Amino acid sequence: MKKKIWIWVSVIVGILIIASTGSYYYLYAKTDAKTVGNEIVEMGITVQKVSEQELVESILVTGKIVPESEQKVFLEIEKGEISEFKVAENQAVKTGDPLLVYDSSKIDNELSKAVRQKDLLQSRGKTEQSQIADLTKRLAEAKKKLDTQSAPTEGVTEGLVTQEDVNLLSNEKVQLEMQYEGTKSDIASADDLIKELNSQKKEMTIVSKMDGIIVKINQNVAKTEAGAAEPVIHIISSQPYKVIGTMSEFDTVKIQQGQQVIIRPKVYKDREWNGTVESISQFPSEGGGGGEEFGGGAGGGNVTMYPFKVAITDDTSELRQGFHVSLEIKAGSSDKKIAIPHPALVDESGIKFVYVLIDGKLERREVQTGVMNDEYIEVTDGVKPEELVVITPTVEMHDGMEVTSFDEVE
Repeated sequence: MKKKIWIWVSVIVGILIIASTGSYYYLYAKTDAKTVGNEIVEMGITVQKVSEQELVESILVTGKIVPESEQKVFLEIEKGEISEFKVAENQAVKTGDPLLVYDSSKIDNELSKAVRQKDLLQSRGKTEQSQIADLTKRLAEAKKKLDTQSAPTEGVTEGLVTQEDVNLLSNEKVQLEMQYEGTKSDIASADDLIKELNSQKKEMTIVSKMDGIIVKINQNVAKTEAGAAEPVIHIISSQPYKVIGTMSEFDTVKIQQGQQVIIRPKVYKDREWNGTVESISQFPSEGGGGGEEFGGGAGGGNVTMYPFKVAITDDTSELRQGFHVSLEIKAGSSDKKIAIPHPALVDESGIKFVYVLIDGKLERREVQTGVMNDEYIEVTDGVKPEELVVITPTVEMHDGMEVTSFDEVE
């Protein structure tokens, strides 16, 4: 009898334990609590309203001021010696202005000979033309006389024209015309030679390819078989300066042509110039850092660096070539977009979702995202303005979970 009583007592105790456990889990879900050791601690849920934000991000890079363009004139050994420099350092030049002249005395001699030869050929051609005209006249008269003369009087042959006479005149004219064609070909060849020599002489004068300033003249450049390593004349354009540098692959995907830039030269404190992004190269700079054309520092590690150019829109008269500057590039759009704080977004194996609090329950929503800045990320689909998203998501949360209390931040 006592044994049966103990069995029933054990059954009742087991039922009470199961009932109390079910109540515990029900309380856990309802009160949003979790167990720490043997204590039940309430979970903190913080929500924030979905809002419209200007997702503009400031990207900081460095660069160097360079001229719009430049021209470097190197020594051309095949042209001989430089006979004259036409400019001086710090001189302003226009496009087409002569910079230096190579010695063209040899070309001048050849040109004089070619001109004399052409003159002789032209004189010979005129003589041949005159002779051809005379033969043409004589041939016409002979043909006319042959056609109109009557039968000769017996015993009288003086002054008569025969067919043989006409044929001789005709053959002589053909030969002279062929000779004149050869003379004309020689004149054309002489003319081509003169044009070629004039072109060579013109190339002996090096001209400026831009409006600019002569920044350096080096009249004592060391000559080698390959020419010279240093330019004889260096010109920079007089157009407004630009900024060049390199940026990381992570920044290139955020920056587009035309975005606003604030330029801060390191030599001027608390001064700014405005500019815009002019171009970002599609190809990385040599070695991951700055190439010769764009300059800039080298990249490190596994980060690839890409060259960029920034046009300075403000007056650049106080700036100098070579100044180092810091750049603040405004990436993104000033148009307001529906956005949520970064911590609200959960990414599980590429599936992005958020928890939205509606009528005391959590709703799991898959979302599509767009552009971002340091604080917010755009949501293109999945939430609406004024909805409350959880910005403290945890692994314990699930779709349909009831929430009795929460904190809302502005």
